[in-house]
Amino acid sequence: MKVVLFCHAITSCWNNGNAHFLRGIVRELARTGHQVVVCEPGEGWSRNNAQRDGGDAILRAADSLLPQIKLHRYAVTPDLDQVLQGADIAIVHEWNPPALIAALGRRRAAGTRFKLLFHDTHHRAVTAPHELAGVDLDGYDAVLAFGEVLREIYVKRGWARRAFTWHEAADIELYRPMPEVEKQHDIVWIGNWGDDERSAELTEFLIGPAKQLELSGRVFGVRYPQLALDAIEAAGLSYGGWLPNHMAPLEFAQARATMHVPRGPYARQLPGIPTIRMFEALACGIPLVSAPWSDDEHLFPPGCYLSATNGEAMSSALSTILSDSELASDLTRTGLRAVLQRHTCRHRVVELLAIVDGLGHAGQATSVSPQQRRMAS
Repeated sequence: MKVVLFCHAITSCWNNGNAHFLRGIVRELARTGHQVVVCEPGEGWSRNNAQRDGGDAILRAADSLLPQIKLHRYAVTPDLDQVLQGADIAIVHEWNPPALIAALGRRRAAGTRFKLLFHDTHHRAVTAPHELAGVDLDGYDAVLAFGEVLREIYVKRGWARRAFTWHEAADIELYRPMPEVEKQHDIVWIGNWGDDERSAELTEFLIGPAKQLELSGRVFGVRYPQLALDAIEAAGLSYGGWLPNHMAPLEFAQARATMHVPRGPYARQLPGIPTIRMFEALACGIPLVSAPWSDDEHLFPPGCYLSATNGEAMSSALSTILSDSELASDLTRTGLRAVLQRHTCRHRVVELLAIVDGLGHAGQATSVSPQQRRMAS
């Protein structure tokens, strides 16, 4: 089949965690014999910032991750006649301009052969619902929501004909354990400051425990204000700036533990949706402690990670992991096994193809069924 993906950026992950998952999906589609075309703006803000912070070499390295993918990099608007010719599936990520989203819907409504899917990986359904209510999805066959709670919002508010739960996952060709790498730090944190959506959480669950326990470690990410950089330094941690996602596995391998700190809107208003870093960290085999987050969909069995309700609990959990090698090994094995059995991009491609196959039949909005999840295992 021919699959066309429209996204803000596939070759830049600068403040664009969506690229991690989407790269894994298109790589898996291509690996299994499908033709894949990815459309991204040539001057998108993510690419421009990646070039500023990492230079052309970083973007070339990202391009090299997609050897079997045809990239359609456009100036103003993509050439829809060209990229959609012969398409069987078109996936439109929600970071695309509303005009492009609507234009693709009109094409589908006019009777084209491809199935058209809208992919939502953001919290604005609860934080800015007026924005989504104004997005024209009339021509779309279905919505792919990256959590059941988000899928339910689409259904209840009548924003889509059908909606399916399609969680993010780890690209295990990239994210994998590196036991041969020597440990160099106690902890590593890889994530952006979050536009004040988790500033308090990072202060409580990262900076505070590191300072209290006098931990060594590194922090990576973008949009950290000077106040945060000063606090990181005062805690004894080093700041490494933007880390391209293909370099993250090595950083995980060099640390003894990491943390999962979801942004406030997800933890409070969209329970059951982890950050993609949780999938990726567990895939790399690093012990993990999570800040408050509710696994409402039972994505991870007990023993995959430790939970911390506050900063003191985070300090205690990190201290235990760093002093108890047996516990650390148990967490590593259980977390890695959970990802390999249920949460790889290969699983998600199987789910995607099952969803598309089912769109030819009448039915109400639903999530991916347990049977479809078993097919992916």
